[in-house]
Amino acid sequence: MGETLTADVAVVGGGLVGAALAYELRVAGCDVVLVDAALAGRASDAGAGILSPETFQEPDPHWYEFGAAAAGHAAALVDRLADEGTTLGADAYARCGSLVVALAEHEDPWFSSAFALAQARDPDVTELTGDEARGLFPPLGPVWRAFHSPAGTRVDGRALSAALRAAAARRGARIVAAEVTGVEGRLGRVDALRASDLVVRCGTVVAAAGAWSAGLAASMGAVLRVTPTKGQIVHMALPSVRGDPGGDAALGDTDSGRWPVVQPVLNFYLVPWPAGRVACGGTFEPDAAFDVRATASGLRDLLRECVAIAPGLAQATFLEVRVGLRPTSPDGRPVIGPLPGLANVHVCTGHGANGLLLGPYSAALVAATIAGTEPPGVGGELGRDILRRCSPGRFGT
Repeated sequence: MGETLTADVAVVGGGLVGAALAYELRVAGCDVVLVDAALAGRASDAGAGILSPETFQEPDPHWYEFGAAAAGHAAALVDRLADEGTTLGADAYARCGSLVVALAEHEDPWFSSAFALAQARDPDVTELTGDEARGLFPPLGPVWRAFHSPAGTRVDGRALSAALRAAAARRGARIVAAEVTGVEGRLGRVDALRASDLVVRCGTVVAAAGAWSAGLAASMGAVLRVTPTKGQIVHMALPSVRGDPGGDAALGDTDSGRWPVVQPVLNFYLVPWPAGRVACGGTFEPDAAFDVRATASGLRDLLRECVAIAPGLAQATFLEVRVGLRPTSPDGRPVIGPLPGLANVHVCTGHGANGLLLGPYSAALVAATIAGTEPPGVGGELGRDILRRCSPGRFGT
């Protein structure tokens, strides 16, 4: 007979969303067990880390409100963690700005729409000349048009997830490295989870296992409309200018930590990091299921577009390809809140390509629901509105 743990809440999934849930639930005073299988392809381990809701090309004002609240929550969360003694590292979270570009004249309708939306959301958004854009991101090639948002931020998903797990554990959350293999319960409830030779008895379950959440829900007898969308992201290192014959003087001193994120309206994005590291992504592969292989075709597409956008990266050194399975719902919106048909099961997933932005805020909303506290966001009303719009019940039972 294996070990038995008892908790108020069992959170399944230890990526960014699950880690944030464990932390927020502990802050609210709930006894928490976090069950983390750490499966290959976890989206928060691969994501580029762009936090820039003001440059969303989606005109839905509710979607932007969600993103803006999530960005503010992320900034406050990083400060909270630092106040508690958990730091992400000097370069893991930074306001670096976002640079949105159109590469050719035929992209002008998309650019004009994106610029109008961004400027309406933030008056500090300004249009730049091509030379001004290259001044901010030196490897950039010729562009048709460009605008800059100083509010754009980047975050290291791996670092933030690890910091949240550590903060939750320091507050008393128990973290179990195992995969859920079965459930125990009665009609309409889950009373316990089986994970290897461990049994976790709990009053509430939260499915926060990303793309694997649908399988977890199925084991409980429920349907959750979330599927994986594979994304590949390539990471490169710029050649050192000083003393490196492969260097390019046009790149200056490769202080890439100060460069903005580059978001072409119709191409892959570029995310710069300190010490000359640049990520380019990401592919969109909705039919790849749970395939977490880096592929030749994915790498070809990424590198071709990367060099087309920024010819100055042509001599960069290949470092790695990261593969993540984005949990995606039928309407492209997160799935958060109580799972229909199960009285004590909540879900927090379906964030697609915006998990690093929306995930921690969604976790705070679900934690507030479980703990019976006021949800964050303009006196709680914004949070309640988001929970209504993102309810799993919108797809039926």
